Amino acid sequence: MIAFDFSSRVAVITGAGGGIGQRIANMILKAGGSVVMIDLKEEPGDLAGLPEQRLYAQGDLTDQAFVTAVIDEGAARFGSIDHLANVAGVLWFDRDASLLEIDLDVWDEIFEINLKSMVHTARAAVPHMRRTGGGTMVHFSTTQCLRGDPVPQDAYSTAKAGVGALSRSLASQLASYNIRSNAIYPGLTMTPLQARWGIPEKRAEIARTVPLGRIAEPDELASAAVFLLSEGASYITGIDLVVDGGLLLK
Repeated sequence: MIAFDFSSRVAVITGAGGGIGQRIANMILKAGGSVVMIDLKEEPGDLAGLPEQRLYAQGDLTDQAFVTAVIDEGAARFGSIDHLANVAGVLWFDRDASLLEIDLDVWDEIFEINLKSMVHTARAAVPHMRRTGGGTMVHFSTTQCLRGDPVPQDAYSTAKAGVGALSRSLASQLASYNIRSNAIYPGLTMTPLQARWGIPEKRAEIARTVPLGRIAEPDELASAAVFLLSEGASYITGIDLVVDGGLLLK
């Protein structure tokens, strides 16, 4: 296990109320960092670190004023904003569908949550990073946008394709400010978004589609994200990191 040091560093993490986002938060807290956590869900009871290391804000990431206020509050409380992890997203199997038939209001709502929310967080965090001489960002996309799906969730996969473009654009624009930006493309991962895999038989069936023979645990995606945020990745920016157990080999 890599040992990370986030002492005197401050991270903003969206989707930190569970799943991969909470795992990233806990890793940074255990490594001595402070974390600003944003989620629609209530604050979980099993967060790591001390209360003085944490600022938890329950609210809507599509509300730009809310996002900016929370990030500014975190900078004022902890002294800086050094890292941003855009993890939050929605996967609506009951409403997302082919672009030929989806309700376009649903399309717009999914784009607001899965892509535009990252614009809000970046616009709020980058001025603080510039002020302190640098920072790092990681943005979560999906392998689904690289391979298509016979049962389409077109709004989800198209918005997530935009995440890669957003990340690369930020990397190009902000390199001279010592701000790095990278994107992660998870494969099949056992998160709350995938409650449909709740029974062991279904998980085993899905695992057989992955060359490594299993579904990823949230910690495995969180570790990749924390590495990209850390000084261990100090010469890495503008990349698309696929973490999928070999799924795209098929």
